[in-house]
Amino acid sequence: MTAREHEDAAYFEERQLRSGVAGWVLLAGLGVAYVISGDFAGWNFGLAEGGWGGLLVATIIMGVMYLCMVLGLAEMSSTISTAGGGYGFARRALGPWGGFLTGTAILIEYAIAPAAIANFIGAYVDSLVGIDGPLVFAVFYLVFIGLHLWGVGEALKLMFAITAIAVVALLAFVVAAALKFDAGNLVDIAPTDAAGASDFLPFGLIGIWAALPYAIWFFLAVEGVPLAAEETKDPARSMPRGIIAAMVTLLCFAALILLVAPGAAGADSLRESGNPLVDALETAYGGSTAVSTFVNVVGLLGLIASFFSIIFAYSRQTFALSRAGYLPKVLSRTGSRKTPYLALIVPGIIGFVMAMLNEGDLLILVAVFGATISYVLMTLSHIVLRIREPELERPYRTPGGIVTTGIGFVLACVAVVAGFFVDSTAVLVTAGVFAVAIAYFALYSRHHIVAGAPEEEFAAIEDAEKGLS
Repeated sequence: MTAREHEDAAYFEERQLRSGVAGWVLLAGLGVAYVISGDFAGWNFGLAEGGWGGLLVATIIMGVMYLCMVLGLAEMSSTISTAGGGYGFARRALGPWGGFLTGTAILIEYAIAPAAIANFIGAYVDSLVGIDGPLVFAVFYLVFIGLHLWGVGEALKLMFAITAIAVVALLAFVVAAALKFDAGNLVDIAPTDAAGASDFLPFGLIGIWAALPYAIWFFLAVEGVPLAAEETKDPARSMPRGIIAAMVTLLCFAALILLVAPGAAGADSLRESGNPLVDALETAYGGSTAVSTFVNVVGLLGLIASFFSIIFAYSRQTFALSRAGYLPKVLSRTGSRKTPYLALIVPGIIGFVMAMLNEGDLLILVAVFGATISYVLMTLSHIVLRIREPELERPYRTPGGIVTTGIGFVLACVAVVAGFFVDSTAVLVTAGVFAVAIAYFALYSRHHIVAGAPEEEFAAIEDAEKGLS
């Protein structure tokens, strides 16, 4: 049983975000920024697991899952517009335990993903100036946490500009790689003796399964757009437009990158690359070119865009969980510029320590495993809310209703199971974090939930409506 505490007005005055700083265009930019690093690096590790064909099929499956989930999130974010995002939706649909588990899974994803991206940033910086490792990680964490402390409006506008430049680099890459495209390069990994192996599926049918976590890297974190709800102009209208526009953009880039990069250089040459787009151009053109140098330099901005924006995401998820009492309440304090400074700094320290492991591919899997757990719970939340509260005001309604999110739910379950089989270490790390978090919630925080927090008020309204009926 949970217990709610009533905090005074001063408690919430110390925990205020700046409202009205983002419209739907900035939200779409935020959604693309979350993910764009996945186009520059990380996805290619799936070539080593499933070959080009296996990764292609896995990407189609995960693209469908994300599209179905995003359509569900568009509806829920227009209805429940709080900084809690997915945690807030699950809190309304699945109760305190469901909300806490969803929020914890999202927080694992967002705390670990920047650490993985930091490793890729290190590889890019090393290829440019020969400096890698702790110094690079420390500089990037300090600078971009500092920018967020400066103010959310300024940070989001700078992030949007960085993302726009990174998009230009992706388009330049696509054009240059397409000029060297050879369909034979897509299937240049020699088939193994696995069941169902072929030139298209060199690692057999099981390769599709193994490639799923890396296919997710094309889309990972787009679900974080609703975390900006309390800082958005007219979230009921802006949230659905922003997150759907971001998803459509990401689907287009995933298709282009997966086709032209291996098609220009060969799937085999990219499957272990830390800098696959640059390596693809240099392999295809026989050395460094003006375009490869441009992609390398500006590609760093793509990684920075995701690094920068996911710092925003983890801070807002930490802020919302802390404000409601699920995490230590001190983490939700905001400073004079209305930014949650401890929610920015504490997960940043954790991410920096994880980045020091220099295990980018393992960190991807940990982030993905946490994410897929949240996807199961968020799609389930949409289904539960549609069935249990059909009269709830929904400014935007998901096309296909629970059929759409039902498909997303099933595919999210498939992705979770895939995580168990791809790398047991990632599962154990994630399970360990969950175990600690669950113990904290069970023994302490569920007895100190803050009644006046927005996510709890939504739940209180539901309880009152039940009482009236």
